Amino acid sequence: MNFNVKEDIIALTPQWKGERFPDGRPKVADKYLKALRNLTLEEVWKPIFVKGYESQFEGRLRTLHDDGRKLIGRAVTATFAPTRPDLHETMFDIGMKEGRKGNYNQWVIDSLVEGDVVVADMYDKIYKGTFLGGNLTTAIKAKTKTGGGVIWGGVRDVEQMKKVEDVQVYFRGIDPTPIRDFIMTGFNTPTRIGNAIVLPGDIVFGAGGGVLFIPSHLVAEVVDGASKTQVKDIFGFEMITQNKFTTAQIDRNTWTEEMLDMLMEFIKTDPRGEEYRSLDWSEEYRLAREGDPNDTQTAL
Repeated sequence: MNFNVKEDIIALTPQWKGERFPDGRPKVADKYLKALRNLTLEEVWKPIFVKGYESQFEGRLRTLHDDGRKLIGRAVTATFAPTRPDLHETMFDIGMKEGRKGNYNQWVIDSLVEGDVVVADMYDKIYKGTFLGGNLTTAIKAKTKTGGGVIWGGVRDVEQMKKVEDVQVYFRGIDPTPIRDFIMTGFNTPTRIGNAIVLPGDIVFGAGGGVLFIPSHLVAEVVDGASKTQVKDIFGFEMITQNKFTTAQIDRNTWTEEMLDMLMEFIKTDPRGEEYRSLDWSEEYRLAREGDPNDTQTAL
């Protein structure tokens, strides 16, 4: 076996049809990362959930900064296991033959490029499981510019970490011990973070107290879908305030043609609708005419 294998990453992400990094990870366009910064967790979550991606969110994490900043970037994944002498010897020898330097976690940090986020499953190891500290957080900043990490394990040197500008880290706990007694079993392979499953190149969306992992091939659709939810909320709040529609009408997943027509007029004429004027609503009109078999009385 080898670590960070381009052919394996491509095979894991066949639904991605766009540009890729040299390591094979999907390269979701920067414009989508920028657009996501203006969306909420619930707006981004909904288009994924309704497609059956129900294991993409984990909320049982602490944050380095509690000031509302988001963590958005392309996932570089790593999976670890408890140490075992024979396996450690095998895995470390593979890394040395690949020219890697330092310890396992340093191999991952060394691979980062601008816009990346480290996503590491440290199997909830906090004592001697401190994947990041001051030095590696500084390295993440230098390589990714605005990235950070999602660590299902520990961190250390938190006071130093907090001084590194423009990063955000989600983690399970804090311990002063250095990282010890662990083995990397996967590098840019499928990785579990609590209740969530992550593939290399997924978009990390950390906001609202938790982290959502957006499949790369769905990002464009998610951004458009979240934008639709956003403008429907703006319009819906207005209609409820004016007593033109009930909350039950607004909360339905599928709106009637009359409601959609009013929404289109709002988007066309109201300044609040300007940024949403390029969205395509043909599918919503089709569902309004033909009926949506998945429609429920209350919207998600």
